[in-house]
Amino acid sequence: MPELFQVVTTAEANARLAGHLAPLGRVETLPLHAALDRVLAVALYAPGNLPAFPRSTMDGFAVRAADTYGASEGLPAYLTLCGEVPMGRAAELTVGVGQAARIHTGGMLPPGSDAVVMIEHTQTLDAALIEVVRPVAVGENVIPVGDDVRMGELLLPRGHRLRPQDLGGLAALGVVELPVVARPRVAILASGDEVVPAEATPGPGQVRDINSHTIAALVQRAGGEPQPCGIAPDDAAALEQMARAALAAADALIISAGSSVSTRDMTAAVIDSLGAPGVLVHGVAIQPGKPTILAMAGNRPVFGLPGNPVSTMIAFELFVAPALQRLLDAGPRDLALSQARLARNIASRTGREDYVPVRLEQRDGELWADPVFGKSNLIYTMVHADGLVQVPLDLAGLYADEMVTVRRF
Repeated sequence: MPELFQVVTTAEANARLAGHLAPLGRVETLPLHAALDRVLAVALYAPGNLPAFPRSTMDGFAVRAADTYGASEGLPAYLTLCGEVPMGRAAELTVGVGQAARIHTGGMLPPGSDAVVMIEHTQTLDAALIEVVRPVAVGENVIPVGDDVRMGELLLPRGHRLRPQDLGGLAALGVVELPVVARPRVAILASGDEVVPAEATPGPGQVRDINSHTIAALVQRAGGEPQPCGIAPDDAAALEQMARAALAAADALIISAGSSVSTRDMTAAVIDSLGAPGVLVHGVAIQPGKPTILAMAGNRPVFGLPGNPVSTMIAFELFVAPALQRLLDAGPRDLALSQARLARNIASRTGREDYVPVRLEQRDGELWADPVFGKSNLIYTMVHADGLVQVPLDLAGLYADEMVTVRRF
């Protein structure tokens, strides 16, 4: 097992873990309304054309475009009305030479017609005759068959995370059941003699369990299914027993470890005992979050996250979230990134990545990132922040007025 603080970079840590991860491969079928943010288990292809019939994009008159050529205000084209296209039904008429049919937005283009004249470019002379004062080209103001999607076209690839617009597009094609990857079950185990449940009243020297609730929410947002497993005492035998039981019913395990070096060492030893290959990383060159532990017990990832809430959140986003994407066989998550001007200097040290919470503010039409300097054991450091700014390994800090990239929560 690697010794504590044989630190590696974030990229190296993720690479070590990624080499052992494989997609879960479990698939379930969900109704369309329940599939938001789920990951497709198969590629989806269009079962038909969309639209399935030529549709008008305007209120006006369906015509033969050739009958309008040369029309102008001074020399309009005169067309005879042959009827009206009903909404929601096929037209029971055919547009012949010199004829026009009244049509509404979304209506089906009747046989014989190949364009639509906007109502604004016509004058009604009587119940049977209109004049057209502007010409139209073939296909003008018409959505042709398959203009949005062609039958057999790839709609969404395997591994795609479903968004609201995706669900709407699938509904338009009548796809109402979706094969999606089952959510990874992530066991969450807090530890520490000083930690009590959030609903309890802490005694002297005790604190409520913040991390279990924070991690559970992060797991859910990352596409997993959180399984809180309680609070383990600072006792190696008890922690190992609870960790084994938690991992047995899950696809991954997160242990929120204590802050002291002795507690972290005990957690690392317990994690290493859960199964080969054991601990892969024990210490990462980041601040906060340096004592993060990454491990594999058989084919299941195990994470030892620092006990401080700020460190926990940062370590989760850097290491746990990418691992869950691999278990889901999903593409990389789209990060919410914003460019902002830094409001104050941020000091750092070369050789480590610093992640600094910032609050975003609009000032005179420009976005500013104001650092929220606070200790990593204070959860409201993150509550008061809108995102994180990274100080790269090779920099000794960032200067006020620099443009920075903010990784938004």
